[in-house]
Amino acid sequence: MKIVFMGTPDFSVPVLETLAGSHQVVCVYTQPPREAGRGNSLRKTPVHLAAEKLGIEVRHPLSLKSAEEQTAFKALNAEAAVVAAYGLLLPPAVLEAFPYGCLNIHASLLPRWRGAAPIQRAIEAGDAKSGVTIMQMDKGLDTGAMLLTSEVAIDETTTGEMLHDKLSAEGCRLITEALDRLDKLPKIAQPEEGVTYAAKLDKAESRLDFRKSAIELERKIRAFNPYPGTYFEYEGERFKVLRARVADDSENMTYGKLLVNDGRLMIVCMQGLLEILEIQRQGKKPMPVAELLRGFKFHSGSVINYPQK
Repeated sequence: MKIVFMGTPDFSVPVLETLAGSHQVVCVYTQPPREAGRGNSLRKTPVHLAAEKLGIEVRHPLSLKSAEEQTAFKALNAEAAVVAAYGLLLPPAVLEAFPYGCLNIHASLLPRWRGAAPIQRAIEAGDAKSGVTIMQMDKGLDTGAMLLTSEVAIDETTTGEMLHDKLSAEGCRLITEALDRLDKLPKIAQPEEGVTYAAKLDKAESRLDFRKSAIELERKIRAFNPYPGTYFEYEGERFKVLRARVADDSENMTYGKLLVNDGRLMIVCMQGLLEILEIQRQGKKPMPVAELLRGFKFHSGSVINYPQK
């Protein structure tokens, strides 16, 4: 089948490679190169780099709203487009350009967690499972008919582990099956009940608020790993928290209090104790807390202060 692939991050790369091995990918659309790194040099997206290695034409328009871009898209004469975390709005003329339209690999069990950050919000909310939905895209926000779904247990994984170790592979499997059975798959309308929206992540959410429970904060740490990360500040320095666990879930009042003992660092939350397991000082590499404590001293009993709401 002649396919146009549309994607941007690392999550999308295995899907592109899978499709290129079994179908004719005539063109790849991705986000434009962005300034990154200390020198602010232009950096191509992971999908852009993968497409170049595969010898596939790459396009990276800033928008698909112009008649010129839409005409160029339709002129590819593909049978379908496959979308995996592309990052641009697809106007009706693009959605309807090919016989089979645009198929989206969405990283949630629709209609739960429509929107920009489905995995992060699922982990943050404490969902027991996530999954992949192959969806026929329409003009709504992840509202199209469902073709195939597959459940994946969240367990105690981070967003990075879910995306790269579980959901990307499951997305490859499902989209391959969907393309092989397109003429036979029923299009199932999403139910109205159970709709939730996964708001885009905001860096302002990254600061850990110990007025919340240890359970909530442990979920947030996993949800925001690797991006945008979570942190607390101590004596004017920022400490990024990569992993933690709930050490106790009883109610407390002295939230923000540090407890340091025998190579362990715990922080009192409004409910429960949060034990920090892996941490990163500003400008330093990530390390286990026990290693950090051999060279840096947190004063046990001191309290983390932060701006009041």
